[in-house]
Amino acid sequence: MKKLLFVYNAHSGKGTIKSKLADIIDIMVKNDYQVAAHPTQAQGDATKIIEEESKDYDLIVCSGGDGTLDEVVTGMMHVQEKRPIGYIPMGSTNDFANSLNLPKNILKAAEVAVSGRRFACDVGRFNDNSFIYVAAFGIFTEVSYQTNQELKNLLGHAAYILEGAKSLRDIEAYNMRVEYGDMSLEGDFIYGMVSNSISVGGFKQIAGKNVLLDDGVFEVTLIRHPKNPLELNEIVTSLVARVDESDLIYSFKTDKICFYTEKEVPWTLDGEYGGAHTQTEIRNCHQAVEIIVE
Repeated sequence: MKKLLFVYNAHSGKGTIKSKLADIIDIMVKNDYQVAAHPTQAQGDATKIIEEESKDYDLIVCSGGDGTLDEVVTGMMHVQEKRPIGYIPMGSTNDFANSLNLPKNILKAAEVAVSGRRFACDVGRFNDNSFIYVAAFGIFTEVSYQTNQELKNLLGHAAYILEGAKSLRDIEAYNMRVEYGDMSLEGDFIYGMVSNSISVGGFKQIAGKNVLLDDGVFEVTLIRHPKNPLELNEIVTSLVARVDESDLIYSFKTDKICFYTEKEVPWTLDGEYGGAHTQTEIRNCHQAVEIIVE
């Protein structure tokens, strides 16, 4: 029989997986897999088990939020013999699952994870780390990893908005130099997003149109610091309308981008804290991992 490693976060979403676990494993067994199940024990545990054990399996299936998938992909990027990854989304937002059009029904997603087709997907390299769909800094980004887990479970991505609204009174800007291709930008920025996803923060098309997850480039959005309420309103209007008609917003595609600052800038990677950095290099690893899709 083929061997499957099932890595899951029992606390993601509302912990619904606990009541579906037997049915999920039954689906895997019925698809001719011998299953080993591993509930994650702490942050980083999924990465560790993938690094140590993935070579002994034919398929890796993970279940949890985007953070769980991020850990599994990070572990896979650290090994030579890469295995395909099935994903059963259980988080409160599930941005990357939405981009992949994975079923929202848990058992249907489990069926896809073991019987779907392989899709070679781009992965982001962030200095020595990895991310699967977004690296970001600035306003709203700290919200994703500081928001109370119970609030996330109850309100989904609306929790991010509620928590973010509290911080609008005090918008911090980061003075930085940004280099990509033969271009260089300098100034004070309140937000930056390097993404490979149709949906970010539960909102579709925020990264623009014609987003492909396997084209070797990222979608980048940078927002300059508004000098007055009128400029702030201009930014908000552009973001809500999903149309970049403001000189304060830069939108472009690139396969590599570098950020240089004197002050450390905290980043979030796939909704989890990614550390504070003064120099950041982000590269697109073209079609680096295989995700199972319908």
